[in-house]
Amino acid sequence: MYPALYLEYLAHFHGTRDYFECHEVLEEHWKNTTPRSRQSVWVLLIQTAVAMYHDRRGNQNGAATLLKRCINNLPSQKESLLHLGLDPVHLEKQLAAELSRVRSGKPYVSWNFCIVDPQLLQDVQYLCQKWGVVFGSPSRMSDDNLIHKHKRRR
Repeated sequence: MYPALYLEYLAHFHGTRDYFECHEVLEEHWKNTTPRSRQSVWVLLIQTAVAMYHDRRGNQNGAATLLKRCINNLPSQKESLLHLGLDPVHLEKQLAAELSRVRSGKPYVSWNFCIVDPQLLQDVQYLCQKWGVVFGSPSRMSDDNLIHKHKRRR
């Protein structure tokens, strides 16, 4: 029902907390579906993960810039988000809360999308289990390979 790379994105976002990998897998899907559209729902989700990646690394300016873009682009994506099994109203509130937290200089905190499709939630939880990670667990802040993944890429 949902694209496999989208399921991987959600499993990384909620399980491994590997936001860099979220970007990688969903960018591949975006480039295969709507590559020229910067207004695509896929871009919104990619930018959300990249904002979290910047935030966790302490790049609060980068995080704030992307969170503002996400907040600005979200209204036009509400229907698409619903079709992807996500609650757009909750996401809008979450992004606003994240932007407020980042601007106030408070440290990174892991959070989850509100997945409203029970089957999607089950599929993502199953994928997390298959990967040996716990759905909804907080990020491992001591894992430099995860936090600074873009620097270790070959």
